[in-house]
Amino acid sequence: MRLLQLAFIVALTSGLAAIYIYTTGVSDLYGPNQISDEDLEAVRSLQRGFQKCVSSNGLGLQAVSGTDICEMMLQFPSNTDSKWRDPKTGAPEGLSFSYNLCEAVATWEQVRNSTTILTKEFIDALPNGWEDYAWRRINKGILLNRCENKTLCMEKLSLVLPEKPPYFPRQFDRCAVVGNSGDLLKTKFGKEIDGYSAVFRENGAPIQNYTDYVGSKSTFRLLNRGSAKALDKVAELYDTGKEVLIIKTTIHDIMNKMIREIPIQNPVYLMLGASFGSAAKGTGLKALEFALSICDTVDMYGFTVDPGYKEWTRYFSESRQGHTPLQGRAYYQLMECLGLIKIHSPMRSDPNRVVKWLPDRSTVAAARIASEKLLRRVGAGSGDPLGACSIIKKLVKGKHKGVSDTVYSAQCQPDEPFKIDFMGGCALTDLALER
Repeated sequence: MRLLQLAFIVALTSGLAAIYIYTTGVSDLYGPNQISDEDLEAVRSLQRGFQKCVSSNGLGLQAVSGTDICEMMLQFPSNTDSKWRDPKTGAPEGLSFSYNLCEAVATWEQVRNSTTILTKEFIDALPNGWEDYAWRRINKGILLNRCENKTLCMEKLSLVLPEKPPYFPRQFDRCAVVGNSGDLLKTKFGKEIDGYSAVFRENGAPIQNYTDYVGSKSTFRLLNRGSAKALDKVAELYDTGKEVLIIKTTIHDIMNKMIREIPIQNPVYLMLGASFGSAAKGTGLKALEFALSICDTVDMYGFTVDPGYKEWTRYFSESRQGHTPLQGRAYYQLMECLGLIKIHSPMRSDPNRVVKWLPDRSTVAAARIASEKLLRRVGAGSGDPLGACSIIKKLVKGKHKGVSDTVYSAQCQPDEPFKIDFMGGCALTDLALER
């Protein structure tokens, strides 16, 4: 009887331990994932600099600490005239926006070190990747029976699905992401934009007749669903075949037909991106995300972050409804004060403008490690921004910017089906690094 009781106690203890490990993470049992005073100070240090940066560079915005150590409120002055109104409720856009600074640091650091093109290698590396993920990226995918016929699914994706990522982190030096704001017509940034290593544009924004304002160079173009349906027209906007087209949403059968029959000479890929929840949306954010995954530095033009911004205007057509201008301004300011981007606008026409109070790399690294712990992410506490990644392929050594070092080219897996948010593992690829 005592043996049975002892066995029961051992089994119960083991079961409770297993539950604890599952819910808290195995590293908590051994200490590395516990929050230290140094971790808390690392986040506070980032917060202090962030608040000073927003006050000094924020075009009237103020950053205020929230209810917990990770929350940060970005507030517009109370006399700001919020012109945008919700088309359903008629309510004006708010003047205060809450952001999780810990989540922003942790997620963007992984974006900076990960590739963001959907590949066959990525789908193959996911558990049941074709049945649980790939079919949802195909137009009318529900008719494909969850890709049970893998050959058919591969055929539908083959035109836009490379085996390995065609680009890798920091492949380009200085990059410019050009938005579509009507404010571009207030300053002739064209020559300046053409001086970047790579230029990113959005949807059907034209270049011809606007080169003084938006430049003439185009390397990548981010497309939403509507633009993907007019892929043949988009492909004519720049020198035929030279502009790489990145689709950020669902692929369409009609797009495949266009690629085959016109044919589209441009490279066409699908975007594999991070999820930022309701913090910010739109093709502009995806263009910045893609640029940050393959560029050393990223500058943005034409996103209208100036005082007095009342509605979303485009430099080539009439105003549009549906955007939330103040929220966009706030989130891009958050990105700038985390050292991710540099904002250019008519109010900031000096290209050599110095952004004050930017965090240095050591501050960001310490805050990222602490943030992962606070967010209880798998693999938290590692000095490696991709510490949560499961290595699929051996990393390679290569010279990058004259320094011989291990360089990552990773694609992060989701922590739950159909939500790519860089909280899971990463399928690492062994791309040769040549500049």
